[in-house]
Amino acid sequence: MTLQEILSAKGTKVLSISPQATLADVVQKLVNFNCGSLVVCENEDCSHMRGIVTERDILRACAAGKKALDLVRVEEVMSHDLVTGSPSDTIQFAMGVMTQRRVRHLPIVEDDGKLVGMISIGDLVKHQHDQLSMENHYLKTYIQS
Repeated sequence: MTLQEILSAKGTKVLSISPQATLADVVQKLVNFNCGSLVVCENEDCSHMRGIVTERDILRACAAGKKALDLVRVEEVMSHDLVTGSPSDTIQFAMGVMTQRRVRHLPIVEDDGKLVGMISIGDLVKHQHDQLSMENHYLKTYIQS
């Protein structure tokens, strides 16, 4: 099974923010949309991703304690080393990459670099759970018949 199948089920909307926004803006958007990360983009269509800002980045900025969140720009704390996936990647491959690189959110980009969605580790776990539950159901039905 591929990441495209998960995107087809969950949708392709990706939440983003400008590198010039503040961490206070990030917190507000994360709370409003009940999510854990935002892709950092120069423009509205996200044709140029600069990085990603996550809850973990906010915690690091708070721990540094040098400035209030409304004075810290996203570009100062965002993760620049962006880990991405492809719609054709398998779920197992994505889980391995996310575990190895210790990331919980994976922007999905096509070969031409176009951002087409976002997958979270929760999305992958949900998919695996659903698959195992279905297999379990069919095996029980088979055994009982």
